[in-house]
Amino acid sequence: MITVHHLNNSRSQRILWLLEELGLPYEIVFYQRDAVTNLAPPELKAIHPLGKSPVITDDGVTVAESGAIVEYLLRTHGQGRLMPKEDSEDYVRYLQWLHFAEGSAMLPMLLALYVGRLGDAGAPLHPRIFGEIANHLSYMNDEVEKGGYLMGDDLSGADIMNSFVLEAAKARGLLADYPNLLDLVERLQARPAYRRALERGGPYAFA
Repeated sequence: MITVHHLNNSRSQRILWLLEELGLPYEIVFYQRDAVTNLAPPELKAIHPLGKSPVITDDGVTVAESGAIVEYLLRTHGQGRLMPKEDSEDYVRYLQWLHFAEGSAMLPMLLALYVGRLGDAGAPLHPRIFGEIANHLSYMNDEVEKGGYLMGDDLSGADIMNSFVLEAAKARGLLADYPNLLDLVERLQARPAYRRALERGGPYAFA
């Protein structure tokens, strides 16, 4: 049985979604952020030394990091679904999109969050940070055709990975100038598997 160590309002929501898309049985261990600090509880450190979510356990295997979890689940349980064949021309592009979410796009989003807490002291950094956010969102918007996905006509693990980026951007009101991305995130959130994951995972501020 796959166990998801699930922190509220976190990247682990997309792991629940992936499992629902694959139709795999799983169980959830719930963790709540501290109401004051918004940090994960110390109990998560018993599962992984960094004390972060998502983390999954599967038949004695513990996997952390969202991209690694998506790759592991699709390779181990996906039966060829939600990813191109490894010998196909699309596979390298798929890998790039899969890791773009955390390797590139999330950094300026996180910087905007943390620097925003500095108030006026952080203002000099805003042009650079929001310029980088616009750079990444423009790139994504140009790569996605309206009605399609990052890899073309079909949903893939790359869309699931990048959903958190799009949801965070939408929550900050940053998608108004990117109609293809706004259309994409709304279609992702309307998928039955996404809705089932919300029902099982509980309240999620970005939905």
